[in-house]
Amino acid sequence: MKTTKLLYLSAVLAGTLGLTSCELDEYNPTGGDANIESFDAWKGLETYCYSPLAEQLYSVYDFLSVAEGGTDMWNTTGSNPDYAKQLIYYDGLTTNTNASNKVFKQAYACIASCNAVINNADRVEGGTDAAKATLVAEAKTLRAFYNLLLVTYYGPVTLTDADVSLGEINTTPTRNTVEEFYKAITTDLKEAADVLGTTPYDDNYARVTKKTALGLLARAYAQGAGEGLTEDGVSYWQRAFDVAKYIIDNKDNLNVYLYPDVSDLWAQANNRNNPEALFIVSGRDAYSESYNHVNMNNNLFTYTVCKPNAVADLYTQADNQNYYLGRTNNNTLAPTPYAIDVFDASWDKRYENTFMTAFGNFSMNEAGWVGPYARRCFTMNPVVGKKYGIDPKFYGQNIYPYVDMSTAQSPYGGNQYFPTGVWPKGDHSGNTANLITDVKNVYVIDYPVAEDDDRFLFVLSKDYKTAAQKANSIYFTVNIDDLFDGDQYHTTPFDGTNSYQLYPSLIKFNWCYDGVWTNHMQRKGGDMMVMRTAEVYLIAAEASVMLGNASGAEQYLKPLRDRAARPGTQAPALGTITEETILDEYAREMAGEFTRWALLKRHHAFETRLKAYNSRAAQFFNPSIHYCRPISYDFLQQIDNRDEYGDNGYGTTASKGY
Repeated sequence: MKTTKLLYLSAVLAGTLGLTSCELDEYNPTGGDANIESFDAWKGLETYCYSPLAEQLYSVYDFLSVAEGGTDMWNTTGSNPDYAKQLIYYDGLTTNTNASNKVFKQAYACIASCNAVINNADRVEGGTDAAKATLVAEAKTLRAFYNLLLVTYYGPVTLTDADVSLGEINTTPTRNTVEEFYKAITTDLKEAADVLGTTPYDDNYARVTKKTALGLLARAYAQGAGEGLTEDGVSYWQRAFDVAKYIIDNKDNLNVYLYPDVSDLWAQANNRNNPEALFIVSGRDAYSESYNHVNMNNNLFTYTVCKPNAVADLYTQADNQNYYLGRTNNNTLAPTPYAIDVFDASWDKRYENTFMTAFGNFSMNEAGWVGPYARRCFTMNPVVGKKYGIDPKFYGQNIYPYVDMSTAQSPYGGNQYFPTGVWPKGDHSGNTANLITDVKNVYVIDYPVAEDDDRFLFVLSKDYKTAAQKANSIYFTVNIDDLFDGDQYHTTPFDGTNSYQLYPSLIKFNWCYDGVWTNHMQRKGGDMMVMRTAEVYLIAAEASVMLGNASGAEQYLKPLRDRAARPGTQAPALGTITEETILDEYAREMAGEFTRWALLKRHHAFETRLKAYNSRAAQFFNPSIHYCRPISYDFLQQIDNRDEYGDNGYGTTASKGY
């Protein structure tokens, strides 16, 4: 396998990316420290390898738009129909599209740091041999992760063993084959898995462990299988199945866990150090001194949650004072009809654990500057009622707060806002002793919302409601189907209101507990799961189908479906399991979790899925180009052989490059 000393211009890249710290609770010096022979400095550089996970990839919109955009599951919204249209719809996608440009550079910048750790381990003085071996294995796991990101999204680019400690620059890099990439990735992960233990180094859960390396190995084999690869004459699908099955069969020994109830997976109390995570990015804790050394200010929720006061005369809470949701003012990524319809919400509570569709007000009984229960009611009046189609029998009646919030001052993160409980349906006393305090997630509203529930201002209904049915509720009812013009959101009013700006809101990146706020209404510091156990089960089922053993897939899908069944229901039998079944089950389980684009790529499914579910993306998708994201414009400007290297066919260089 050949490798190339790839151009880095590390100072430029680091400045561009803002790589100043990472999510691990420790100080880390910059790459290229002159004292890399010192164990502490070398260890600090290894810590630095984690930096882009928290600071960029899993906290801002760029990678999310690369990893989920341009698929069957996501549209832009009615209020922002052209935001990031390059990645969501392939409309104008080119080398200088900001998000794909950044992700390319982020991966290569940290590969250089990983290489420095690996290449210089033998020079390090101090530390134990066991510690050095573990940190090298961590660096190999991370290098494999970044290389997998590169080959998945950018295709056959360049493998490199250059490191930041040497400041090496090559201005005429060459490409490696896809096969060479996967060989390097799987080798790194197998070597790492042989060394890493089940307990993280320094007992820091943000560090990778054996289950991380094995989980990524299963993911890499599955992704490489889509390229038709084999290893020693064995298909990558078989390798993916074998690794996934090994993890599942040995889950207790590997410290691998699958929640028996999906609502516990997304419970706010389980966000920190979630036991289902195989690979986790820890957020900022406003009550820990480590807050000062962590630079994770996650704003993803502002892109995926609608702004409820788009209907401001009904939802009167100001956006910049929403101490329940946070400030949701970007509003760009919304589910396609397919992403909603794929759920059968009559039994599958993954629906409301994925999408928030009922929006109510909040009280803050302990904070007089916001208002107690009685002051937080909305009285339905004829003007508002007529505009939103509310039956006159509700005029003069109240819509009461849904949740009660409290506030505290943390030593590091400033003001904190967190729920004290949910107000019981039908109890209008305002007595805090009656609050329901055992609510797992205050953003998860049980399906369906009752017609006589007077705690919500508006409800986006999955089940189509007639005018007569809407008249039974005091809340404004919007049929989700009506939000769409075909499979795209309306961009102008269709009912005389601003309801076209509302949408079912992905809530996996929003958190509401004490210690998660980062002194900013648009930033929160919850943990992000890069990979979790459920994906391993899905890979096992996926590989089974692709190997011709469809019946064998059921044993891996059944645990995921059974734990999603709401009380009193049962997950229905799957019947004959096909490739389409697998794609649908991934949609239900992994919606929004940075996996969809890669999944459609390995199944060569863009042409069929976009045509069926995302017509705007299908209009621009070109299979000869768009199975790879464009090469970074900044990178191409820094090399001497840009025309030979190519831009993956996006028309800014003389050749595609492969």
